[in-house]
Amino acid sequence: MSKRIIAILSIASVLLFGVGCSKNVNENTAISGETIEVDTNITLGDTISIDGNGATVDGSKVVINSAGTYGFTGTLKDGQIVVNAGKEDNVRIVLNGVDITSSNSAPICSMSSKNTYLVLQEGSENIVTDGANYVYEDETTDEPNATIFSKDDLLISGTGKLTVNSNFNNAITSKDDLKISEADINITSIADGLRGKDSVTISSGNININASGDGIKSNNAEDTEKGYVLIEGGTINITSLEDGIQAETNATVTGGDITINSGGGSENSSKESETLGNFGRPMDNKNNSTTTEEDTPSAKGIKGSNLVKIDGGNINIDSADDSIHSNSNVEINGGVINISSGDDGVHGDSTVDINSGEIYITKSYEGIEAEIININDGNIKLVASDDGINAAGGNDGSSINGRPGQNNFASSGNASININGGRVIVDASGDGLDANGSIYMKDGVVIVNGPENSGNGALDYDGKFDVTGGLLIAGGASGMAQAPSESSTQNIFNINKSFEANSIIHIEDESGNEVITFVPSKSIGSLIVSSPTIKTGSSYKIYTGGESTGTLEDGLYSEGNYSGGTEGESFTVSSILTTVGQSAGGFGNPGGGRMEGPGRMEGQGEIQGTPPSPMEGGEPPARP
Repeated sequence: MSKRIIAILSIASVLLFGVGCSKNVNENTAISGETIEVDTNITLGDTISIDGNGATVDGSKVVINSAGTYGFTGTLKDGQIVVNAGKEDNVRIVLNGVDITSSNSAPICSMSSKNTYLVLQEGSENIVTDGANYVYEDETTDEPNATIFSKDDLLISGTGKLTVNSNFNNAITSKDDLKISEADINITSIADGLRGKDSVTISSGNININASGDGIKSNNAEDTEKGYVLIEGGTINITSLEDGIQAETNATVTGGDITINSGGGSENSSKESETLGNFGRPMDNKNNSTTTEEDTPSAKGIKGSNLVKIDGGNINIDSADDSIHSNSNVEINGGVINISSGDDGVHGDSTVDINSGEIYITKSYEGIEAEIININDGNIKLVASDDGINAAGGNDGSSINGRPGQNNFASSGNASININGGRVIVDASGDGLDANGSIYMKDGVVIVNGPENSGNGALDYDGKFDVTGGLLIAGGASGMAQAPSESSTQNIFNINKSFEANSIIHIEDESGNEVITFVPSKSIGSLIVSSPTIKTGSSYKIYTGGESTGTLEDGLYSEGNYSGGTEGESFTVSSILTTVGQSAGGFGNPGGGRMEGPGRMEGQGEIQGTPPSPMEGGEPPARP
């Protein structure tokens, strides 16, 4: 039997692929800079030639019947590669410069095997295209239903290029696990881009997806150990009309560079028409009758029903709906995340835990929302047209057929915001920190540039707000202003005085020691300050205007010397809460309530950080 050696370079060992010319490839052996012996060479064309065993030709169809490694070259104008091997057979398909089109079915489909491996030969360019309508031999089946389809595990690797043009349904689908390593894949799909029912794992590679459905999806709703998406590395660019990444259970990112534009981006959140959803696509769904769960259309960036967990990576999301969303919990442990959202920036129905990382939300309806919000560390800067950080109970569904932010969160006295560290900068047109319950601050830095309208406040809580440590600066309108509770253990200034936007507010003690030198980004009528430097029995003075030689970050000066200001009120601290001036406020509206009147979705102000990168790849294909 004639054999040809094909070099395979740098396939990441994290995905366990088979090696060598064994007829039953061992899926537990990693490939790294080794060679693969091709058992059977197949040349596509008007006449298909096969050099080797294990495959047959049926008209314009190549049928692989047994385990082995099959190398393909050439062009197939209207035909298929079909795997119909034994249930314990591992089949490797090596694409080395193919152009395969099928007008009425999947150009590449694996109907029976243990594992199917699709290897892209280094330096090769491969194109796979299907037609708009599939013809099935048996009217009781609807498989295959993707341009590249596998009923069993599908593993794609190699450093070559693969272009998938999907005109019927999904581009690449595995009914079990879908794993991708090193591959350079470009997808244009009428429906979903990548779908693995049990899981989707991407360890490396360069993947561009332009989809009218979801970008990447795993949809096993029956097994809690499956239905997950795991991104470990690679460069991934997704433009989708629905969710960018959707996992029925967990969506986890540990590394990689990910860019997502979903639903036309945040600027498209409020577009509606009688025949289209908010995100510019017909409300009837894909040609996919095999979906077992009822999908609720949404245009979120990253969605995990049970958990969204981000441990690392560089993530840029521009979404019409929530940018990061879970029906249960969100956990952020690292990474750099840039968000522009037409609804919530980060949303968990139950909890949001932020333990580290950098989060920059340049646009949102509400910045961070969950029933329980725990901020333990990290650098967070957000802009919101309603509440900046909102702790409330309920669930947050799709905003596809409603205005942005029209969720089902309701008042819940058990909700809480717990700030144990980190740096949190909030620019909100609604309430800055809003809890349908209580707020607890133990450490960290929190700066709130709150609302200028008197229907909201920089702070809004139903239970109590205990400050026991850290630096808190919260400015906003005076009409609904609240101060932290007197059950706090760290002293608090409650200053009821008007201050101009972009003008220094300097507070120092009787010895000239600085408490804060702060520049609000908006005109405010209420200022809350709590700092470990505020001492009982000491006297303090407020200055306005002037200048500082210090370093300005997020409106707060550090180091340097202050001078030239106008002296204002003087006061002495005799209790935990010291009120300066006449309060014009009361208790704010319960958290989770929606601000009436116009928001500030456009021109909301600026925060430091890198905004999401422009999406590439053009518009998603229109559905038929």
